[in-house]
Amino acid sequence: MRIAVIGQQDFGKAVLEAFLKRGDDVAGVFCAPEKPGAKPDVLKTAAVEKGLEVFQFPSLKSPEAEAAMRGLGADIGIMAYVLQFAPQSFVSIPTHGTIQYHPSLLPRYRGPSSINWPIARGELQTGLTIFRPTDGLDEGPVILQKVCPIGADATLGDVYFDALFPMGVDAMLEAADLVVAGRHVEIDQDEDAATYEGWFRAAEAEIHWSAHAEQIYNLIRAANPAPGAWTTVDGKKLQIFDSRLHPIRRLADVKGKPGEVVAIDADGFSVCAQGGQIQVSKVKAEGGKKVAAAVYVEETGLAVGQMLGR
Repeated sequence: MRIAVIGQQDFGKAVLEAFLKRGDDVAGVFCAPEKPGAKPDVLKTAAVEKGLEVFQFPSLKSPEAEAAMRGLGADIGIMAYVLQFAPQSFVSIPTHGTIQYHPSLLPRYRGPSSINWPIARGELQTGLTIFRPTDGLDEGPVILQKVCPIGADATLGDVYFDALFPMGVDAMLEAADLVVAGRHVEIDQDEDAATYEGWFRAAEAEIHWSAHAEQIYNLIRAANPAPGAWTTVDGKKLQIFDSRLHPIRRLADVKGKPGEVVAIDADGFSVCAQGGQIQVSKVKAEGGKKVAAAVYVEETGLAVGQMLGR
């Protein structure tokens, strides 16, 4: 089939390479222009290396973008991680329209941080959706869905790189084949079941030690590796990455107050929270690099009894 790829970053690059590997004809590649001083997007670099035509329009709503898409004569458009708004006048140009990847089980978790939020909320599964893009964000009819579990200790990185990324590449190929062959079914999303969440950024990743230990642990997992859950130590920011949850089951086992460092060992340090302790094994101090928590303790003199947080 003859395709047009619209995307960016590593996922866009992987999708492009998957279609090329199986022999599809990539008519052209659309990706967002770089910000001043930024390196070229890896999708653009890969497309240029393969001699493909690359388009970088500030807006896909422009007449120039629509003319470029129309000139490709594509059978189908493939949207693989796209942050630019793509209007119906653009996505409807290919013969069989356009399909888009979203890393959640739509209509749940519409929005730009759809992998972080299910982990932060303690969900046991998530998945991906291939759908028809409409002018509403992540609101178009569903073509294909795949489910994957969220392990009890799985981080954002685990869920995305080990599951949703490779599954998503395969799902794009499968959905494109179904659509071009006319064998797909489009199912409207159930608006009564829909949710929308915004960005999961630094403000959302702040640890409140008065929360339940399970909530804190889920937050840390949801922010690992980015944006990084964080707290403060003597007024300076400390990001927490790798950690473990240790539930407290008896009053006699409770040590310290929420936010208090209650233990230091060869693996790092443990912090008290409601219902348990968070054992911290990898951190990043303000202005520093990621290090083992034990190294941080040695370098800073963090001690039992010290309070974390604002």
